Amino acid sequence: MSESVLRDLRPDVNAAQCPSRPILEHVTSRWGVLVLAALLDGSYRFSELRRLIGGVSEKMLAQTLQTLERDGFVHREAQPVIPPRVDYSLTEFGREAAQQVWELARWSERSVDKVLAARAAYDEAKTS
Repeated sequence: MSESVLRDLRPDVNAAQCPSRPILEHVTSRWGVLVLAALLDGSYRFSELRRLIGGVSEKMLAQTLQTLERDGFVHREAQPVIPPRVDYSLTEFGREAAQQVWELARWSERSVDKVLAARAAYDEAKTS
């Protein structure tokens, strides 16, 4: 299906070909959420982001930043200095998305005890 045809369809995230699906995937991916949340605090260099987001590889961070930049959520600014300096920040559109996913991330932090208790109860019921 061409992009122009997809734009004419009413967005429905449950529809297999809906263009909202990859957008949802990008902003709710493991690294997408963490990059967007980190950038809520301001502009960061690549190495700063990598240190801030524990466990992300260089490759995954680079791919995530590129995807979020392409989608219009992240702004990449290369400074003409030596050594080269590249800063990443949120666009206004990106700030809106980041605030939404950050709320979900905070909710998951608040829910850890309930989830762990539910898992333990499930596991106990399965073994009895």
